[in-house]
Amino acid sequence: MPVVSRSSALVVQWRVSLRLKLHWQILIAMVLGGAFALLFGEVNAVSWVAEIFMRLLRMIIGPLIVTSIVSGVASIGDGKAIGRLGLKTLLYYSLTSLLAILIGLTLTNLIRPGVGVDASMSEPFSPDSLQTPGSFWDILIRLIPTNPFQAAAEFDILGLIFFAIVLGAAITFTPGRSSERIRDLFSAGFDVMMTLTGMVLRLLPIGVFALIASAIGSMGLDVFAQVGKYMLTIALGLSIHWLVILPTLFYLFTGISPTKHYRAISTATAMAFSTSSSSATLPITMQCVEKNAGVSNRTAAFVLPMGSTVNMDGTALYECAGALFIAQALGVELGLQQQFVVVLTALLASIGAAGIPSAGLVMIFIVLEAIGLTDPAAYALVGLMLGVDRPLDMFRTAVNITSDTVGAAIIAVSEGETLSYD
Repeated sequence: MPVVSRSSALVVQWRVSLRLKLHWQILIAMVLGGAFALLFGEVNAVSWVAEIFMRLLRMIIGPLIVTSIVSGVASIGDGKAIGRLGLKTLLYYSLTSLLAILIGLTLTNLIRPGVGVDASMSEPFSPDSLQTPGSFWDILIRLIPTNPFQAAAEFDILGLIFFAIVLGAAITFTPGRSSERIRDLFSAGFDVMMTLTGMVLRLLPIGVFALIASAIGSMGLDVFAQVGKYMLTIALGLSIHWLVILPTLFYLFTGISPTKHYRAISTATAMAFSTSSSSATLPITMQCVEKNAGVSNRTAAFVLPMGSTVNMDGTALYECAGALFIAQALGVELGLQQQFVVVLTALLASIGAAGIPSAGLVMIFIVLEAIGLTDPAAYALVGLMLGVDRPLDMFRTAVNITSDTVGAAIIAVSEGETLSYD
């Protein structure tokens, strides 16, 4: 198919989708992108569109995080309130991640997807080239950027978040009109960034079409047959957490139907699924939570950027289930004590590895090392898992951002806010 014709297909799909609500536009773009890839295979003609779209998203993330967190924290106006909000956020993220890990642990023990899998069917994958997060203290030290501008340039989200929180807190303690002026400046900056986010949203159907077409075109389908049981186990665990655990928590703490919330964040969920990136989805997530759910900027600006970086429910579930899958495939029976180590390591790694390159890969090796599975056969199975990881990663990311938004809503209600769903 000529390149011109493919570009024309993108334009036609975009024009037709403009008549629909945004989440339907994204879903249709995903279906068309998948069909396009299956028909034409490698789709280099649209890969540049996906690259441009992701660059646009990454372009606005840094300024959006800084302006939203600084204006949100500065509007709290009380150091005790900041501490209270931070404690609630940490407790919620720890609870949901632990629940996700326990789901993965239970299902993998019941279904036993690793039994009968041949560890020699994939080439070993070496973790030597990956950047690891180091010790717990290394993670804490990494939170503090030596240069906030360098942190922004290097896309160090954790460093940016820390700087923005500290700066916002400093504004609240600054006396006189200086505090009011700088707070108004960041508030205006946040309004501008939300306007820019709305401009990028207009390109969502085209960007999602290109992302899905590129992913499926380069992924292939042969490897899926080899580890189908493993994939079904992960997908089932993610579905339980997404459709049972999170809605239950939402209803218990807000008294509102979870259907209303899921409908309000549908655009962000579809975006997370297509990009496989919580950080890239952050601008859309914030817009959905504030405009569609009625969460204040004060709460959303504090909870959501932090969640996109450290709240990885889906990833924590995957790491736990993946480690047990490898042990089962190697014929290694893990006792209760070793499985407890898996749970604890996966929980800590899901937070600690969030801001580093190849976070998912790093985390699985951290968990494997904690239980002593470090031989070439284990790494061969990691390579096999990576071959089918893209669709699972898409699902994990959708679960991650759903947990972020549920947390924002729950914390907003606990702070006395009234949610309003369209």
